Amino acid sequence: MDLLVELAGDHPVLPVLELDLIGPVREQSPRVAVVDCRFPGDIPRLALTHVAMEFLGSCPAKKADFIELLEKLSLSSEKPFAGRVHKIPGTTMDAPQAELERIIGSKVKGRVNLSCPEEEYRAVVSGSRCYLGRVIWRADPGHFSRRRPGDRPFFHPGVMMPRMVRALVNISCTRAGEWMLDPFCGTGGMVLEASMIGIRAVGSDRDPFMARGSRKNVPGEDIVLAEAGMLPFSRSSFDSVVTDLPYGQSVSIHARDLAELISGSLNEIGRVLKPGRRAVIVCNREISGFPAGDLRIMTFCMQRVHKSLTRHIHVFVRKGRRDPQNSGQHSVII
Repeated sequence: MDLLVELAGDHPVLPVLELDLIGPVREQSPRVAVVDCRFPGDIPRLALTHVAMEFLGSCPAKKADFIELLEKLSLSSEKPFAGRVHKIPGTTMDAPQAELERIIGSKVKGRVNLSCPEEEYRAVVSGSRCYLGRVIWRADPGHFSRRRPGDRPFFHPGVMMPRMVRALVNISCTRAGEWMLDPFCGTGGMVLEASMIGIRAVGSDRDPFMARGSRKNVPGEDIVLAEAGMLPFSRSSFDSVVTDLPYGQSVSIHARDLAELISGSLNEIGRVLKPGRRAVIVCNREISGFPAGDLRIMTFCMQRVHKSLTRHIHVFVRKGRRDPQNSGQHSVII
């Protein structure tokens, strides 16, 4: 299934990385992509996608070519429909949005209803291309903002917001029913977000205060008191690892320095991760050059949060061929 997606515009890379959850990207322009969607059931999980559509076709960003595309497709709708157009800033299309929407209404056979449509044909004009789709899913803009970390039973400053956490979990490509580990679980945000979408999540932290707080936030999940450099799990236990490393300013670090902690943690993460699977690791510095044992860097990007914090987001993969039969053994010690 070819899927047309309209992406969030607050980061140039992360929304595209998240699409790995549903399938490989075949084509992309600013804030839009065409995906070979192999997991349509996971579309509602996406955090950085605004709209998902059945991909109908594309053409150069010119009015005449847009009319030709619609005439060639010969679309018809049995339901009341609306034509909508979103022009991404910087596009070469000179025809105004309202005119393009009128063209959709005139070229699609059926009854137009702009106030209460049951079906929507949507064009996204980006760069020098115009993409057309039929909307099948739209994100709820308040879904994540209604779940503020400050409303949880246990709160600690500096936690990551749920929308970003969900995106990182999605980038790890962990499916419902699979096992995910956060070895620096803090307040349990990663574990909570993963468990909400059916992932079997485990958190660990060396700080008893944080571990107790995490158990308040995610009482139904396993929270382990453990050092990240000495994890109490067998080799190849987890389908993914998603974590936000401590930054060293106000955290308890049981190592000579942060560099030692990072190196030891990367080695342990590579040990407990299954071959061919991903570890998504966030830090306030680039760590792709650290010794990482069985891990190799797959991709890396940065996200500026504020003037004193830039997140460095690393996607590692465990070396070796993926074995779908290895479900792993979990010896949880609490």
